[in-house]
Amino acid sequence: MLAKTSPKPTDVPAEPYAFELKPAECGLLIIDMQRDFLEPGGFGEMLGNDVSQLRRTIEPNRRLLAAWRAAGLLVMHTREGHRPDLSDLPPSKKIRGRSATSIGDKGPMGRILVRGEAGHDIIPELYPAPGEPVIDKPGKGAFHATDLHSILQHRGITQLVVTGVTTEVCVNTTVREANDRGYDCLVPEDCVGSYFPEFQEMGLKMIKAQGGIFGWVTTSSEILKAIG
Repeated sequence: MLAKTSPKPTDVPAEPYAFELKPAECGLLIIDMQRDFLEPGGFGEMLGNDVSQLRRTIEPNRRLLAAWRAAGLLVMHTREGHRPDLSDLPPSKKIRGRSATSIGDKGPMGRILVRGEAGHDIIPELYPAPGEPVIDKPGKGAFHATDLHSILQHRGITQLVVTGVTTEVCVNTTVREANDRGYDCLVPEDCVGSYFPEFQEMGLKMIKAQGGIFGWVTTSSEILKAIG
């Protein structure tokens, strides 16, 4: 069987200017598409959030993921969560928000943000395929206290298409961390989401501001054209 060849480098229309996508050097990084954040009855909804604001990203992500896999390109997933003994949970994060129910407590889908619990897992629509790295991160950014940078270096990755939730928190933090490490990041706006529309708008503006200070913003349809 002949090895699958990656699509050729191509310019993707984006803001603040076109992004030169190099598929052979680019990984798709899907951030925290976890059941507790996106599914009705989960921890996110328990806190009073409108999960439909996040669920609108599922179908665009599903299409992009399918095309990325079909092209034979690198796919990675992240999950935010902590060890069952909570030894990697800073006390300041545990008490943040002064909520009656917090990380490690019993929630609608098991212990909240604890690895191995049902709510911590990725939604079925975007579930990792065998061989796709899953990065379990204890913080907001995907590089903090993980081996993501090492994985990317070993695979010769210099670019990331970053999707997932939430735009202003874990997506933005990861893009900024990636920028500091020398990676170019492209964010499809329909594949990232926030519980708060105003944060969605500003989160994307901050990424592409000042000539792309942290990265580029596009749509999934433009990326699909480039790798199709």
